[in-house]
Amino acid sequence: MKAITIEGQLRTESGKKATRQLRSQGMVPAVIYGGKTEINFAAPATSFKNIVYTSEFMLANVQINGNAYRCILKDLQFDKVTDELTHVDFLELVEDKKVIATLPLNYVGTPVGVKAGGKLVTKMKAIKVKTLPKYLKEHIDVDLSNLELNGNLRVENIIAENMEILNSPRIPIASVTMTRQLKQEEAAAAAAAPKGAAKAAPAAAAKK
Repeated sequence: MKAITIEGQLRTESGKKATRQLRSQGMVPAVIYGGKTEINFAAPATSFKNIVYTSEFMLANVQINGNAYRCILKDLQFDKVTDELTHVDFLELVEDKKVIATLPLNYVGTPVGVKAGGKLVTKMKAIKVKTLPKYLKEHIDVDLSNLELNGNLRVENIIAENMEILNSPRIPIASVTMTRQLKQEEAAAAAAAPKGAAKAAPAAAAKK
């Protein structure tokens, strides 16, 4: 799994004044929780870029004063006016302690419904799971191959071994809908059918 390294320094002062001073130096305050102790630190804003501005799921190896912490991103705060990153929350991974994480969905395969002329519509980009740290992965594959025209795949159809999926099982995640062209073709075929039947009726009567 992808991971980035963030080098930070312990925060010895708290409060708005100390926070403003950090930000004026290009630093972002952050916290690590979930382990033995809560750790407040700060790191350059640029060091968070690759984990904050991405849709990928990755680990963060946070190094502070010679200690290393294996973490996942949990929460972000941004300035309402400038949209600058103002605070980051990390959850420390503990080997035998389950965590809740949001993992991206990776759709693979071409649906049979698309081959029949339909259009694929994906409705979810990620799901929330509960699992042990050793089972975390960059994404969860979802096979679309058997998805038929007007069919739906739901959360309950996702295969995620060693994970508890926390989303509602009946929520649709992908579907194949009719394209306008296919609808027009079906409408034209339906309109033509009665005419053909009407022409055939007199001919059948004549034979009698």
